Amino acid sequence: MTTIHLTTFIAAPANIVFDLSRHVSVHKGAYTGYKTDAVAGTRFGLLEKSETITWKSYHLFKERLQRVKIVEMIKPEMYVEVQLQGDLTMLRHEHHFKPIDNGMLMIDLLTYEFPYGQLGRLFNAVYFNQYMERYLQQKIALIKNYAETDRWKKLLVR
Repeated sequence: MTTIHLTTFIAAPANIVFDLSRHVSVHKGAYTGYKTDAVAGTRFGLLEKSETITWKSYHLFKERLQRVKIVEMIKPEMYVEVQLQGDLTMLRHEHHFKPIDNGMLMIDLLTYEFPYGQLGRLFNAVYFNQYMERYLQQKIALIKNYAETDRWKKLLVR
């Protein structure tokens, strides 16, 4: 198994960042280059506990489907999503939100297992792990941009 741990400071309240991170439109906006779309389950708005969403996107020269479920949520502190169906053997993504002075820390812990045994482990070590880290950083950058520039007000009605 591989774990990617990313910690990001965002100069915004944790509850705003929490909601942005689980907003379907933000996810789609971060990954337009992958032609990402929500095709089943919760397709719009904020994901809630026990909801599922199926993403269609293009990765590594192929259309991919991944269905995930929000299995745990404590607002606005954390939520966990797990893969129910997809190309990886296992995927668990923990999202944590910690208020601090002048903003908050967003902590992403992505644990996954790449299939195909020894060959898969080699591919993961040489390429896929860095690919996944860059992929996550795209969404983090968009969330940070929305939260720190008040673009969030267009998505989240408060």
